Amino acid sequence: MKKIAIVGRPNVGKSSLFNRLIKKRDAITSEQAGTTRDIKRRHVTIINKEALLLDTGGLDKGCELFDKIKEMSLKAAYKADIILYMVDGKGIPEDEDKKIFYELQSMGKDIALVVNKIDNDKMKEKLWDYYEFGTDAIFGISVAHNRHTVDLLDWISSKIPDSDIIKEDTQEEDEDDITIVYEDLSNEDFFANSNVENDDGFTYWDEDEMDGIIQDDSIFAQNDKIKEFDENDINHIKISIIGRTNVGKSSLLNALLGEERSVVSSVAGTTIDPIDESIDYKGKQLTFVDTAGLRRRGKIVGIEKFALMRTTEMLENSNMALVVLDASEPFLDLDEKIAGLVDSNRLACIIVLNKWDISKREEHDKIIQSVRDRFKFLAYAPIITLSAKSHQRVDKLNDMILEINENYSQRITTSQLNDTMDKAMRRHHLPSMHGQVIRIYYATQYETRPPKIAIVMNKPKGLHFTYRRYLTNKLREAFNFSGTPLLFKAKKRGDK
Repeated sequence: MKKIAIVGRPNVGKSSLFNRLIKKRDAITSEQAGTTRDIKRRHVTIINKEALLLDTGGLDKGCELFDKIKEMSLKAAYKADIILYMVDGKGIPEDEDKKIFYELQSMGKDIALVVNKIDNDKMKEKLWDYYEFGTDAIFGISVAHNRHTVDLLDWISSKIPDSDIIKEDTQEEDEDDITIVYEDLSNEDFFANSNVENDDGFTYWDEDEMDGIIQDDSIFAQNDKIKEFDENDINHIKISIIGRTNVGKSSLLNALLGEERSVVSSVAGTTIDPIDESIDYKGKQLTFVDTAGLRRRGKIVGIEKFALMRTTEMLENSNMALVVLDASEPFLDLDEKIAGLVDSNRLACIIVLNKWDISKREEHDKIIQSVRDRFKFLAYAPIITLSAKSHQRVDKLNDMILEINENYSQRITTSQLNDTMDKAMRRHHLPSMHGQVIRIYYATQYETRPPKIAIVMNKPKGLHFTYRRYLTNKLREAFNFSGTPLLFKAKKRGDK
C-alpha cells in the first residue's frame, strides 16, 4: 500500500487537508503553530484506490520541541511514496520551502507542490510565483472552501497502482448489503418446583439443575443483554496510555513499538492530538493510544481543551488503560483524578511506575504501598515498575496486557458462579433490611469486558454496598479477575 505524506511548514493547512481527504474531523486543527506534533496515520480512499495517509508536524526551527517535530516529519517524508508539499498561497515563496522541496524531489519520489488558501479566482495569479520550485505538479487549492481539489485527487490517484483499487463488489457490500444480526436471548428459569430455599436466604440447586439453566432476558435491562462471543473483538485490545504531563507516556509508546512513533520532549504537554498505533503480539492485535498529558482544569488552555476531549473519547472506546505514574516523584492529587477516569469508564487497568531507573529503589515497598494507599479504587490493578527510556522491563508489559485481557474477557459458568456465591453466603449470611429477610435466588454473568454479574433477589435494594464488596472479594479469591473491574447488578426476578 502506498504511503502519502502531507509535509510543510506550520499553519499551511496540512491537518485540514488530512481531514478533508479522510472525510472526517480527526486531526486537531487550529491557528496556533505546532498544533500537530506527532505523525497521524489513517487509511484513505483516493477516488477508488486505497492508500495510507500521513499528517506530519510543521517543519520549523527553534526550540528543542520544534526541532524534534521537524526531524520526525522529515523521516516520515523520506519513507513515503508520494509527498504533498504544502505552502501558504497568501504569502511569498520561502527559501526554506524551496530547499526542502528540492531535497525531497532529488530522492526520485512523486512529489506535488500544493499551494493552499487560494480562496478565490483573483488569488490564482499568486500561483505563478510558485513555478520557481521547478515542477509542473502544482495545485492551487483552498481546503477551507473545498476549491480545485479534483485535479489534486486525480494526480494522487495516478501515482497509486491499479493493484490498490478497491473492488466494486466490496464497496457495494459495505454500503448496501448490511446484515442485521439479532441475538437470541432465551429464558433463565430455575424451575421453581425444583429449588429449595435455605435459612440463610440463598437458593440452592444440585449440579444437574445448574447445568440445565436457560438464560432469561427478562432480568436484564435493554442495554445489558448477553453479548455473543466475538473472537475478533476479543483478539483486538485497545489500550489507552494516560497520565499527567511529563510522566513518560510517549516514551512508553515508543518503547512498546520499538520505534520513535511519538515526539518525546522535556516540554510539558508535548502530545496534543492522541495518536494510535497497532502491533501484532502472540496472535492478538494491540492498539496503543498515546493520549495528551492532563493538567489541572484551571491550567488547561487553548487547544489543550480539544486534547482533553479527545482523551475522554479515546477512553470511552478503549478496553484497557495503562496509568503511567512518575516513580521518581511524590504522587499528586492530580494522579488520583486521572486514575479516576479508568474507574468511571470501567476499564481493565495496569498501573505503570515509570522512571524506575532514577527512583529510590531501596524504597520499593514504600512506593508500592503509597500507590495502594492513594489508588484504593484501583486495588484490582497490578503494578509494574519499568523505565521507558532504558526499556527496562518493558517487554514484560505486553505479556501482562494479554493476561489482563483474558481476565477482562472471561465468562464464568453459572454453576461455578453460584457455587462460589453459595460458599460466601454460608460463611457470612445476608443481613436483613428493616426486619425483612433478604434472599438471593441466583447469580449469572451476563456480559464480559468488563465482567458483569446479575444477582436476582427478592429485594435488590437490600444488597448493601458492604456485602457487595464482600461478594466481590470472594469472587476474586475464586477466579482470576486481576486487572479488571467486577460489576454487580441486583435485580428482581422478571424485572426489565
